[in-house]
Amino acid sequence: MTINGIDTDFIVMVIWGVIFAIFVLKLFQSIRLVPTKSAYIVERLGKYHSTLDAGFHALIPFIDKVAYIHDLKEETIDVPPQECFSSDEVNVEVDGVIYISVTDPVKASYGITDYRYAAIQLAQTTTRSVIGTLDLDRTFEERDLISAKVVEVLDEAGSMWGMRVHRYEIKNITPPETVKNAMEMQVNAERERRALLAKSEGDKQSKINRSEGVMAETINRSEGEMQRRINEAEGKAQEILTLAKATSESIERLAVVISSEGGQSALRMQLGEQYMKQLDGLSKKDSRIVLPGNLVNFEYWMDSIGLKDDKK
Repeated sequence: MTINGIDTDFIVMVIWGVIFAIFVLKLFQSIRLVPTKSAYIVERLGKYHSTLDAGFHALIPFIDKVAYIHDLKEETIDVPPQECFSSDEVNVEVDGVIYISVTDPVKASYGITDYRYAAIQLAQTTTRSVIGTLDLDRTFEERDLISAKVVEVLDEAGSMWGMRVHRYEIKNITPPETVKNAMEMQVNAERERRALLAKSEGDKQSKINRSEGVMAETINRSEGEMQRRINEAEGKAQEILTLAKATSESIERLAVVISSEGGQSALRMQLGEQYMKQLDGLSKKDSRIVLPGNLVNFEYWMDSIGLKDDKK
């Protein structure tokens, strides 16, 4: 049929061809192969219908559609750098990274518009709040505290957003250049202080060691001197004892000899010899000695000590 020169049969065929192509396209689109660790959210006539897990699924064309696709694997989200003020009013720049995963695809689809953006914003605000309670020096030491607080807050919110925050790590805490220079000077001063302290401790220990060595040497010398004197004293004592013993034995023998027959005469003779030797020494030149008048009376001296001549 021709109307005003236009072939209506051709137009109808084209329309039916387009409809058929759309139907075939929708038919192919209704076949879904869901990969492992993925979840597809299906809506039927604009309303949530089901969640497709890994595997083969067939949908009803023109009625069902996949509205959201979620990757259930753990993913990393960078938290952009932001300026934070510590409790001592120092401005620092902090950035980090969040490790999250979707646990409930339905809540992740309908509980919030964009859970990734929400997690980043909440991590930034929580980081600012925690750093605001810490001094600048503690912000570098309390990274674990900041991370734990951010994870706690994100987990609380994540239960409503269908996601789980595994951990939050602070990558950098960057203070202003003036503060960095001051901190470097402080670190250098602390390093020099430790070096001086170590040197002084070394000098102190060296002096202690030297003094202990001198003290030990002095003690050893004094003990050696004491032992030497003890040995000398013991030697002298032994010598005195030996001399006393020899003297007593000599006296005993002399007494025995004197008490024997002719003993006194022999003793008188020996003393006489000694007497004459002593008198001979008085004849030396330039000798001036005051002597008793009876010095030459030998018999008088012998009688005075009880040695009498046996012949008388």
